[in-house]
Amino acid sequence: MNALELISLSKSFGTQKALDNICLSVPTGSRTVIVGPSGSGKTTLLRMIAGFEFPDSGSLTLNGQTLVDATHAVPAYQRQIGYVPQDGALFPHMTVAANIGFGLADSGSNRTERILQLMDSVSLDANMAGRWPHELSGGQQQRVALARALAQQPRLMLLDEPFSALDTGLRSAMRKMVARLLENAGVTTILVTHDQGEALSFADQLAVMRAGRLVQSGHPMDLYRYPEDEQTAHFLGEAVVMPAQIEAGWANCDLGAVPVNSNGFKGQAQIMLRPEQLQVTDASTEGRGCHAVVTERDFAGNTCTLTVELHSQADHAARRSFLVRSTGMHAPPAGSAVQLSILGAAHVFALP
Repeated sequence: MNALELISLSKSFGTQKALDNICLSVPTGSRTVIVGPSGSGKTTLLRMIAGFEFPDSGSLTLNGQTLVDATHAVPAYQRQIGYVPQDGALFPHMTVAANIGFGLADSGSNRTERILQLMDSVSLDANMAGRWPHELSGGQQQRVALARALAQQPRLMLLDEPFSALDTGLRSAMRKMVARLLENAGVTTILVTHDQGEALSFADQLAVMRAGRLVQSGHPMDLYRYPEDEQTAHFLGEAVVMPAQIEAGWANCDLGAVPVNSNGFKGQAQIMLRPEQLQVTDASTEGRGCHAVVTERDFAGNTCTLTVELHSQADHAARRSFLVRSTGMHAPPAGSAVQLSILGAAHVFALP
């Protein structure tokens, strides 16, 4: 069952088309991530779901209730949708407890107990209830903002790049904590981010936007392995893209004969491999791989990214460089002669 249905939503600001015929279904209890470059329309879409913006056309329903269509629009405060902005937007003149309890109908001991329950749910110690927002770290402020949103028992939670101001280690920990909390609470969630790694790790469903349009949506692994086009492929991670001649499930390209998911297609096309699909071994190793030379080595501890240069057998003047993933402990140094082999199949981009 789908909690949220977006049907043909469009929005323009003057002559600028912010959203163009957006259709998306968000399953109940799931985590959907909307990702895209700056100006792609993702924040406008989130604000439209929240009720801060209204579409020029299209409709939006939540749990079967129409929130906006051509005839009416439910105001934001009546939608029962939680919203956590990028900066948390805490009230600076209120304590942690007052921020979390803002809007709670309970009073007296019931209110205090509810606030403490919410603080515990986001891993905030009870002795922090009397602190002011400026006395909190960035991660603590985000937890307060999340607790305040959860206090309203929302039908849907919207997160607008809530981890972007945090450092790398805290960002990862907060993301995991929030995902676990919302999953345990059974709250349907939509996260907007421009961070590809964050999107892939947080999402049950990933939606990629570009220039106001929804380019592709689905399971994160499916989008990573089978992107709609080259631009989407590069946006979701590093990619090796090259022309190839497709025939009988194989691509003849600079890497030799590579298996592909061609679905019966035959002819000229672009294919994609992820760097982790390219394996390097010593050039003296017996095998059918292509021979290349390591030109750069980017060591990052347990992993290493190699740039390898392939010499075409047809034309020794023609050279193509690829990125290859390797374990940091066993990565060959720059200047090493290596052999390249392929894991799995290459992806064939849909033809225009």
